Amino acid sequence: MGATPTSRRHLYILGALVAALAVLLYVRFGRDGVDAPATAPAASTSQASNQTASAGGRAVLPVNDVRLEALTREATKLGAAERNPFRFQPKEPPAPPPQAVQPAPAPVFAPPVATGPPPPPPIPLKYIGWLNPDSRVRIAVLADSRGTPFYGKEGELIDGRYRVLRIAADSVDVAYADGRGRQTLRLSSQ
Repeated sequence: MGATPTSRRHLYILGALVAALAVLLYVRFGRDGVDAPATAPAASTSQASNQTASAGGRAVLPVNDVRLEALTREATKLGAAERNPFRFQPKEPPAPPPQAVQPAPAPVFAPPVATGPPPPPPIPLKYIGWLNPDSRVRIAVLADSRGTPFYGKEGELIDGRYRVLRIAADSVDVAYADGRGRQTLRLSSQ
């Protein structure tokens, strides 16, 4: 029977692993059964024991100059110990670091805060235009947000909440009925 492609692939991988193991074993143990790096330090230690490699006897080594006067010199006297290492004494704290003189920060001026009750909300009317039925009286035409028109002369109440103060060709001054919240409404383009 023929082998399937999957089993062939497994056989190739197994063969590659066996070959890699054989190369590894040859490199490690294949050179005369002795590991070369392990023998090198043994040879150097045998030569360090004053034996020459060729003659097998003792080698004459030069003797360095020995300074005997350094051995006979008297030791200097030690002073009294500053602290006893076997007894606890707190260490003196280090001197504080010098502090740099910082200039005083520049004063920060905050804008004045308005006190008292909050202002009334803006008047939600648009100035549509004015009517002039006769030459003496102008009537302002105003509309709310729904588009409901309101008509009023100077000094009249509109919608029971707003008073018309002054009517001009391009603007109208309006305030709440109690006189608070005066606003100038400009002629709108609609």
